[in-house]
Amino acid sequence: MKRRVTLKDVAAQAGVTYQTVSKVINGRARVLPATEARVWSATRELGYRPNHSARSLRAQRSLMIGYSWVPTRPDQTNHILDMFLTSMVEEAEAAGYHLLPFPYREDSDQVSAYGELIDAARVDGFVISSVNYDDPRVAYLQERQVPFVAFGRIAASQHSAYVDVDGAAGLRLATTHLLELGHRRIAVLAWPPGSRVGDERIGGYFDALTAAGLGPDPAWVARGPGTFEFGLAATNEWLAGSAPARPTAIVALNDIQAVGAMHAALGLGRTPGQQISIIGFDDSPMDQYLWPPLTSVAQPIRAAGRKCVEMLVGLLRAQAPPETQVLLAPELVVRGSTGPCPS
Repeated sequence: MKRRVTLKDVAAQAGVTYQTVSKVINGRARVLPATEARVWSATRELGYRPNHSARSLRAQRSLMIGYSWVPTRPDQTNHILDMFLTSMVEEAEAAGYHLLPFPYREDSDQVSAYGELIDAARVDGFVISSVNYDDPRVAYLQERQVPFVAFGRIAASQHSAYVDVDGAAGLRLATTHLLELGHRRIAVLAWPPGSRVGDERIGGYFDALTAAGLGPDPAWVARGPGTFEFGLAATNEWLAGSAPARPTAIVALNDIQAVGAMHAALGLGRTPGQQISIIGFDDSPMDQYLWPPLTSVAQPIRAAGRKCVEMLVGLLRAQAPPETQVLLAPELVVRGSTGPCPS
């Protein structure tokens, strides 16, 4: 059997003491950046893996990070969730932790599963997402004094760490792009009121129209679930009207709604990018393979996942992160589904 790589092996490879290796791996070292880099390089070259059982017994920690999410419909995939989870798993493993995922439903008791994991000492901390207004998980974890980082903004009065993507900036980018192409009748596929993320995103749409001296037309604001079916139905209704009442462009709060809008337009003989422009949000991998390819707002979702875990590990090691409230900027990826406003 292959001998297990030890701290002393890593130390010999890196040219440092094994105590230094231990401190670097556990985030307690105060060494030169070059020294730390040699230690991590040696761990990768030798394939060193910490003995989690021994470490957890000594430290009375599980070395597990809990993460819950709202399950995707069985007939759909969620590429953004996949990228977010993958980035968190990679960052956690690099820091000597593992991710414990567990699903929950928004209409159920959202804190009971957290309490069970805390009471059983199964996890050391949590990353929470789909954070909404007055989210009960925030108050509960604060009361239990369990470290956590939110993917999504938390009220400043709650003084908790979070990472978020600036959704309002994303919709401003999308709407401004359409305005620059000459569009003035711009509709939006939005989510129901009361969604924190949805409210932030649609705020960017309103901001861009106001900056251009345009008042949003209530008839071109459709609110509903973030589904293909809703995007399809709302767009069919808009395009069934007389020419002056039809939008020449549509911006959606997610890619699935935008794909529904594209299907509606194509079904009525209107090619996206020519007779109508359509923009999504998320920049899912499928977007580039649609015809025409979908213009979309890209979230730095991998960076968000890595940052959430990095901040949480810092909190678990009693190392205050340099930033506790991080807002990441999105980027507009222009493809074939947008074009100049037809005359």
